[in-house]
Amino acid sequence: MVDHDARTACLDSYLAAAGFDAVWFARPDAFAWLTGGDNSPVDADGLGVAAAGYVPGEDPALRAVAPAGEATRIAAEELPDGFAVETVPWHESLPAAVADASPAETAADFDAPGIERIDAARLRQPLTEADVERYRSLAEETAAAVERVCRELGPEDTEHEVASALRIALSSGAMSAAEVRVAGSERAEAYRSPPAGAGELGDYAVVSVTAERGGLHASLSRTIAFDPPARFEEQFRTAARVEATALAATEAAVASDGTAGDVFDAVAEAYDELGASEALDAGEQGGAAGFARREWLAAPGAEAPVRAPMGYAYNPVVGGARSEDTYLVEAGENPFECLTATPNWPTFEVEAVGYDRTLERHAPYAP
Repeated sequence: MVDHDARTACLDSYLAAAGFDAVWFARPDAFAWLTGGDNSPVDADGLGVAAAGYVPGEDPALRAVAPAGEATRIAAEELPDGFAVETVPWHESLPAAVADASPAETAADFDAPGIERIDAARLRQPLTEADVERYRSLAEETAAAVERVCRELGPEDTEHEVASALRIALSSGAMSAAEVRVAGSERAEAYRSPPAGAGELGDYAVVSVTAERGGLHASLSRTIAFDPPARFEEQFRTAARVEATALAATEAAVASDGTAGDVFDAVAEAYDELGASEALDAGEQGGAAGFARREWLAAPGAEAPVRAPMGYAYNPVVGGARSEDTYLVEAGENPFECLTATPNWPTFEVEAVGYDRTLERHAPYAP
């Protein structure tokens, strides 16, 4: 369950600092952060069918706006007790309805008449204690579902078949498959992170999953090695060392009030040191995770603050090899907790580049 005392305390601080009297959320990640519910379906602008807000001058202060035909269901199935729900005509736009229901000085994570647009991502960081407990449960169940499917695979299975099996396994745990990518050896080496195709897995397979429940997102990748080429082991170890470096840099950034750009710089140095600098420009390297698949990305000059406790999922790729898990990073003596650990999967230890940190990472599984 969402800790609404913590949410409203966070929003009270934000409103006081920013000079607003109310704030509203209609994008699914922020709606889920405030309510724990789902406001799908989502329109072409990325807005859900309902908006949730905090209006301290009202009683109750937690409120929602939804159109006729959706409001009753949203109230019954997606909102906890304590929310007042206003039903508006189905033909009225949601942003206009929110503007009509708001005081003069209002912020929102969407465009609306007379309302200031904000980025809600920083409000969702760091995670609360209640968020962390829900995150642990989601990540553990996600990892178990992925492991069950992956341990049954053979080189003749097709990428589409594996993706379908993963979606079914996740749905059995009341999780939605926010992202499922499956690449056999041929496509894993040709493309950095392709969606599932029609071909067979071949010499090895890279499976990448992001699951969502209650707004939280857990990501992991696993490799099944049937008969990989000789170069693959070294590529995989390189990717794992870059991932360990990103996590060590995250720990350092938490301690020094660093930024996402600082983490990127450490990742870039690791690739260069390990002789794989070309992999840096091939695609995103991951970043903070929580109520979005990535709350921010490690990127050149990125200014997002690095907070704790927070989820982090880095996903370096070298050749066809990919290393990825969702970690909880906290300040203190034991800062790393692999939330998506698969305990029956082989592991190996790798050293971060430029940091006195050694982490246990998931290795390719050879059936």
